[in-house]
Amino acid sequence: MKAFLLAAGHGTRLRPYTDLLPKCLLPIHGVPMLEIWLALCRRHGISEVLVNTHAHSAAVVDFVRKWRDGVHVTVREEPELFGSAGTLRVNRRWLGSDDLFWVFYADVLTNANLNRMLEHHCSRNAATLGVYYVSDPRRCGIVCTDDSQTITDFAEKPLTPKSNWAFSGIMIATPALLDVVPEKSGADIAFDVLPKLVGRMRAYAIPEFVIDIGTPENYEEAQRRWPGLCQETD
Repeated sequence: MKAFLLAAGHGTRLRPYTDLLPKCLLPIHGVPMLEIWLALCRRHGISEVLVNTHAHSAAVVDFVRKWRDGVHVTVREEPELFGSAGTLRVNRRWLGSDDLFWVFYADVLTNANLNRMLEHHCSRNAATLGVYYVSDPRRCGIVCTDDSQTITDFAEKPLTPKSNWAFSGIMIATPALLDVVPEKSGADIAFDVLPKLVGRMRAYAIPEFVIDIGTPENYEEAQRRWPGLCQETD
């Protein structure tokens, strides 16, 4: 399988950590986030990864040039940010004829068992979203589901959240998701795509470690709590 690893953000909220490094190269226990993601991909049979870059792109290119551990990495620099959904749209040809692919947000730290999430995916759905429980849902993309785990509502950073289950930034997607990406600058997955697919997506509650390191507080919490990558993949 292939995966998009979305890493092109400015990392503004993470300053001063991102003054000299992109978010995807910030270390967790001394290991760059990008290395953790690529190791997780390798363990779960993801053979090709496309990483988009913007700020500090040269540092990412240099890291990838030295990477020799079982996953082929393509780096696509964005002189102007396409947006998370826009990146998927402009790189659709890279997927070829694949009818299933992963989308990962590079500022998410996890040791999730991706094989179990893949088993949960249903072919009739446009996507399966990995979700996790959060204490402050107003800061996240929030999902509601029915008894079959079909997503019945999605709202990005809602003022009045309907649940505490948040999109983790880990997603199994199909071409049906790409078909609803709008032709506009800065198209965003959470704002412009996922709300259109309500009723056509399924939620998978990730039982393993998940944290968004997008703020200094979360990054420091990740350093304290990170258990490392799990060994089992089935």
